[in-house]
Amino acid sequence: MKGGRTKVNTFNDTYLRAARGERTETVPVWFMRQAGRSQPEYRAIKEKYSLFEITHQPELAAYVTRLPVEQYNVDAAILYKDIMSPLPAIGVQVDIKSGIGPVIDNPIRSLQDVEKLGEIHPEEDVPYVLDTIKLLTTEQLNVPLIGFAGAPFTLASYMIEGGPSKNYHKTKAFMYAEQEAWFALMDKLAEMTIVYAKAQINAGAKAFQIFDSWVGALNVQDYRTFIKPIMTKIFTELKKEGVPVTMFGVGASHLAMEWHDLPLDVVGLDWRLPIDEARSRGIHKTVMGNLDPSLLLAPFDVIQEKAKEIIDQGIKQPGYIFNLGHGVFPSVNPDTLKRLTTFVHEYSRERISTL
Repeated sequence: MKGGRTKVNTFNDTYLRAARGERTETVPVWFMRQAGRSQPEYRAIKEKYSLFEITHQPELAAYVTRLPVEQYNVDAAILYKDIMSPLPAIGVQVDIKSGIGPVIDNPIRSLQDVEKLGEIHPEEDVPYVLDTIKLLTTEQLNVPLIGFAGAPFTLASYMIEGGPSKNYHKTKAFMYAEQEAWFALMDKLAEMTIVYAKAQINAGAKAFQIFDSWVGALNVQDYRTFIKPIMTKIFTELKKEGVPVTMFGVGASHLAMEWHDLPLDVVGLDWRLPIDEARSRGIHKTVMGNLDPSLLLAPFDVIQEKAKEIIDQGIKQPGYIFNLGHGVFPSVNPDTLKRLTTFVHEYSRERISTL
């Protein structure tokens, strides 16, 4: 079950071509959080191991990563790990607690706390992540593997709040009141992200995605002041690696044009911003999205009609990747994802052939 397999010779590069803005024969599809959560095989593994324990075992992590590729026939795999994975290497005491999420025992409260943070050395600190990538890309996958990292704001929000938050009051107060410490923290996290991302790409990841899950808590002006310069630095460095890079966040439609300005390839959209509207605002790069995950619990004919609407908007110009507007959640039936993948491929192939 968990060992290596003979790699299929035919490589499916549909995702990579779409990410680079090319017209493809079908719309590529993958689902955020497709690895794990709703899959019974994954639940069985989670009864024995925690998330961090799984990621520390490359063969097991590779198995979880490739499961949705085999079961759903999606056009990309995303590495099974967590945005918290690199933080212990720089001195953050983090644990992922069931039903709660990441909990940090030593939250950031001052410039001195920021200065105590160290640097990441991926080959020494997270070798299991790199080994998982090598295992997948040399032996097991015939689709691109997407590496990923959390963005500085989202990571900082956990580090300052001490865990998940609904309002990010402490984070924003720290940003406003402790600006020297804030920018020092952004610099530290940016350097960590760049080094960590490049290590994943060098190990074999064919694409990269930055998750700034909670940055929608900021308004546009604050994003430009406190976040955008550091994101420009990160994406400028990642573009040098020659792989397509994507930005995604939730509840951040008001920031979509700010992301579009960054040196990246793909703008991820959640379900709040229709693709037609995004493009009318001036977004001409590849877009990814954006079926509301809640619809996955609806009858399939309802899902199908909404998917048609999204695909029809997406294919109006080259550069479109079908995805959810956020991640798969545990109560989703895996068969629904398999049926949806097949539908996206078949419907988009028919529609694109008429363009």
